Amino acid sequence: MTPPAAWRAKLWGVALVNLATLAWASNAVLGRFLRDDIGPLTLAALRFFLATALLLPLLRGLAPAERRLGADRWWLVGMALSGVVGFSPLLYWGLHHSSAVNSSLIQGFSPLITGLLAGWLISEPVTSRQMVGAALGLLGVVGLISRGSLDYLLALTFNPGDLLFLASAINWAVYSVCARRVMRTRSAVAATVVSNLLGLPLLVLGAAIELPHAPLNLTPATTLAIAHICLVPTILGYWSWNRAVQTLGAGGAMVFYNTLPLYGALLAALALGETLGPSTLVFGGLILAGGVWGTTGGGGR
Repeated sequence: MTPPAAWRAKLWGVALVNLATLAWASNAVLGRFLRDDIGPLTLAALRFFLATALLLPLLRGLAPAERRLGADRWWLVGMALSGVVGFSPLLYWGLHHSSAVNSSLIQGFSPLITGLLAGWLISEPVTSRQMVGAALGLLGVVGLISRGSLDYLLALTFNPGDLLFLASAINWAVYSVCARRVMRTRSAVAATVVSNLLGLPLLVLGAAIELPHAPLNLTPATTLAIAHICLVPTILGYWSWNRAVQTLGAGGAMVFYNTLPLYGALLAALALGETLGPSTLVFGGLILAGGVWGTTGGGGR
């Protein structure tokens, strides 16, 4: 039987990963909203610059070893290139050319990709429970978006912009695996801030090149949207995710990644008065069931 302390750790990890996906639920919608007012590299640079500036005081309070590059430096570089430099700009670029619906569908493959990469890169093989949980979550995402309608799915169109979503999904899987390896010796705060600092120079350089071609259009609405992205999806979301990965493992955290579109639907119902039909409850329940199944039980295959 699983000791009570291990169960408490798992519950803490599950709570954190759901907090992260809840924080990220608005990111794709706001990224789509901002597509005509700010370039993807500029948005990503602003997002991580402001978030890192706010997190830096926490880094100063940690042990010196956590603030320096150590034996895990290349894993930190991997986090920086995939999760900071790669993921966000690719997602925002994709939203310039495709829809948030297509993004949710393609991002639904991230848990399966993560499981494969975890076994290959850090010898953390995905368990059969995690694979089943990821598959159930993906099925739930498809049903949630289509409202259980096969005709809706058949009418969906895909375009080259969706390849950017696929690339962003792969980058997020790489980030999660690298984060799991880094947090064997570092706290979630240190892993988040140090990787952000390593990735920021490239984002700032990219933004400087992009700005003459895609000028920033700051209005009260866009300013609020950018501030929200900096504070909620970036600071709260990234820290919660990394702490959950530290607790559950890369594959264990990823089985709950597909709650993103579920929380998006719930937020739309709360903020916009949209109704939640039976399909939302059924397929949302399937996503949650996949997450619970993937994170409970022993570590065997």
